[in-house]
Amino acid sequence: MLKKTLATLALGTALLGAGSAMAADYVIDKKGQHAFVTFKISHLGYSWIYGSFKDFDGTFSFDAATPEASKVKVSLRTASLDSNHAERDKHIRGEDFLNVSKYPEATFESTTVKSTGTGTADISGNLTLNGVTKPVVIAAHFIGEGKDPWGGYRAGFEGAMTLHLKDFGMSYDLGPASENMQLIISVEGVRQ
Repeated sequence: MLKKTLATLALGTALLGAGSAMAADYVIDKKGQHAFVTFKISHLGYSWIYGSFKDFDGTFSFDAATPEASKVKVSLRTASLDSNHAERDKHIRGEDFLNVSKYPEATFESTTVKSTGTGTADISGNLTLNGVTKPVVIAAHFIGEGKDPWGGYRAGFEGAMTLHLKDFGMSYDLGPASENMQLIISVEGVRQ
């Protein structure tokens, strides 16, 4: 009887311990401007255009001990695109590219996270952009985590992916050098 009781107690303790190792939930700190969604695309093969999306939000869950259990969800308002040139931004927001009047939001939601090394992972998920949903992979890099000076706890990541514009219904011909766009996401989250 004592052996059975000890075995039950040990099993209960193990299950309780496993439950406490669950990933923590974070909200991306856009309010404090500790998060950025930026892009880079070739202009005709002669130079680079850089820009960002100013209005977005999101959440992620993360536990360093089990990164495969992590989840990410981000949404951004496409009309917030800013490439530091008003006429170009008007064109990119129009029907040739983002079509923001018809598709005001783009979203990414992870489906799996696969560790690729110390502090790195491939985050697979579905990106919806310009009314098209496609699977994509973000190559992510863990920056760090810890307490902040205000009594909170934070974790930060950066990730990048390359988008083939035609896959998302954007076929405006700027030549082969401008068919792909690199998207970089740098986020700091506050643990809830």
